[in-house]
Amino acid sequence: MNYLAIEIGGSKLQIVVGDNDANILQRKRFNVNPADGGVGIRRQIESALRELNSTKPAAIAVGFGGPVDWRTGKICCSHQIEGWADFELGEWLHSLTGASVIVENDSNTAALSEALRGAGRGFNPVFYFNMGSGVGGGLVVDGKIYHGAKPGEVEFGHLLLDRNITTVESRCSGWAVDKKIRALKTTAPESELCRLIGEKTGGEAKHLAAALQEGDAAAQRILHETAQDLAFALSHVVHLFHPEVIVMGGGLSLVGERLRAAVENALRGFVMEAFAPGPRVCLAQLGEDSVPVGALLLASAR
Repeated sequence: MNYLAIEIGGSKLQIVVGDNDANILQRKRFNVNPADGGVGIRRQIESALRELNSTKPAAIAVGFGGPVDWRTGKICCSHQIEGWADFELGEWLHSLTGASVIVENDSNTAALSEALRGAGRGFNPVFYFNMGSGVGGGLVVDGKIYHGAKPGEVEFGHLLLDRNITTVESRCSGWAVDKKIRALKTTAPESELCRLIGEKTGGEAKHLAAALQEGDAAAQRILHETAQDLAFALSHVVHLFHPEVIVMGGGLSLVGERLRAAVENALRGFVMEAFAPGPRVCLAQLGEDSVPVGALLLASAR
């Protein structure tokens, strides 16, 4: 029996076929053009479904990059891509395939996969956050996704860092870090990080790890600022939910151990003494599979 999982993000679209054990059997991956909006992504989905539709899936589950009503399959909005507000995604997919459809927030599906199959195995509760085109979060308690009042869930990226309405997402998303690095062309043009990014625009954060390896002061400053912001926001998560482990994923987490350790160390300074030293912070293990595997787990449990 096969299941279909769809990941809809701000920069990528993945559609996979999997089995009862959430093993991925087939995959189609697309880059998303924000200018094409939700309409463009739906065209990509329709095309992929025609190619994958050799057998009708037993169920479909979606991890969507934004707040959703998981009970009805309706999208609230996307904070990165226009054209999704109030869209009945579950009904639309059912009309295309005839299969039952589950629509979840993408960070929730990633949290589930990391809790059950990844870095969070053996821990409870598990808090997951991702840093990609946006910043999201998910909480898994007793092996199940925590759901709050609709349409939001654990909107970690929209936690405020100050009273000026500065959000985690505005400071710690991949796009936000790209912007900080681009600013080095003015503030630190002699830096190794500035040399690495060259003249191209977009994806500057992917050079952060290499610049850190070279001991670049500008890269170290950006790492410190990002880790401090994340740790401050995570301290609220710890004081509210007291997770046993925090799992960090998304493209920016590919900076790796330096970022993980910096966040874990900074978190200790923001957590009340009774909770010291605070939860372990781990890097996600499933990488690009985190959302589709979580969606397959949801679909196969339908």
